[in-house]
Amino acid sequence: MGIVNVTPDSFSDGGISFSPNRAIARGLELLQQGADVLDVGGESTRPGATLVDADEELRRVIPAIEGLLAAAPGAVISVDTVKSDVATRALEVGALIVNDVSGMRLDGAMAGVCARARCGVVLMHSRGNVTEMATYARAAYGSDIVGEVIAELAGSVERATAAGIERASIALDPGFGFSKTSEHSLAVLGGLERICALGFPVVVGLSRKRMIGELTGVTRAAQRDAGSAGAAVVALMRGARLFRVHDVGMHRQALDVAWGVISDQRNDAAPFIRPTITDD
Repeated sequence: MGIVNVTPDSFSDGGISFSPNRAIARGLELLQQGADVLDVGGESTRPGATLVDADEELRRVIPAIEGLLAAAPGAVISVDTVKSDVATRALEVGALIVNDVSGMRLDGAMAGVCARARCGVVLMHSRGNVTEMATYARAAYGSDIVGEVIAELAGSVERATAAGIERASIALDPGFGFSKTSEHSLAVLGGLERICALGFPVVVGLSRKRMIGELTGVTRAAQRDAGSAGAAVVALMRGARLFRVHDVGMHRQALDVAWGVISDQRNDAAPFIRPTITDD
């Protein structure tokens, strides 16, 4: 999943796609790098981010989604939003997935909107509202953080299925860096098999996160892509199959190689080998 932030204040790339034309260009670039999904968002959840009302969020994301689909018909678009009004309009213009970082906690109408649209949904673990969830305000856990994340994700699944969303349409995101310290995120990554064992595809959003910076000593978020790719490979080996990233090209290469090893060990079908690759 290639990230297209149509915001002025995202934590690592705020402003670079803050116009429909820039967002479209960025999305097309990510598709060329090998993205399978473009995740378009118009509200930052970084600590201290400014809340965005639905009208402003719609002004940001809808032209970007429409433009991307005009330029790349058939592209798979995910809308990153916690607002049912934004999800409704995005689905109307062609988005196929709703990525709700609140796990459908914050807008009671969201689950019904997605059920009626029969779209895919990503349910992420987080706590608190949009301004709190990327902070440590609610980052209090007991001895089994993975168990607590699983229990709270189960609540999101219950909300979704109670509204009529099919289980086959649901993917789960453990929410690395959301209501979690770096130590918490490392523990969740270490126990990722338990989340994958729930039977849903697992989405990993480790790209450029604070945990990567603390492990590598890289202070600038935009320079953490190599460390992010390393973490993605670990997540793949532990069962994750979907990766929300900024640098699609680097992650695509790293994950393709890791998948080749996994497929060979399991005697699965070989990974797709691009025939134009040379050693020049």
